[in-house]
Amino acid sequence: GCPQCRSATVWGHGFAEAIFDGYSRPLLLKLYRCPDCGCVIRLRPQGYFKRFQAPVEIIRASILCKSANNRWLTGIDRCRQCHWLSALKKRITAYLTDTWCKGIVAGFDYFLQQEQIPVSRSI
Repeated sequence: GCPQCRSATVWGHGFAEAIFDGYSRPLLLKLYRCPDCGCVIRLRPQGYFKRFQAPVEIIRASILCKSANNRWLTGIDRCRQCHWLSALKKRITAYLTDTWCKGIVAGFDYFLQQEQIPVSRSI
């Protein structure tokens, strides 16, 4: 069904290539279109956040490594990892109380449990 208007009907709308970490070539992803609201839905591999190329476990491992060892994961661009950490800190500050003291990784897990993207800058 459509995630935007909750219509039960969606139509096939072709395919689009997308690049994801862990794959040597772009993946051909199935597209669907909602006839009621016009929303286009693009499927993605399991274990990846919407609008992110890195798998969830790599993003979490990066944040865990930085918080535990004050080092970034090797093999992943430092700028990407900084982006993830910065977005998570802003989200924790904006949505969790000032008394949040469980740590940044616990914040990541909390947002994940709430079915939110912990490192997203959008609402």
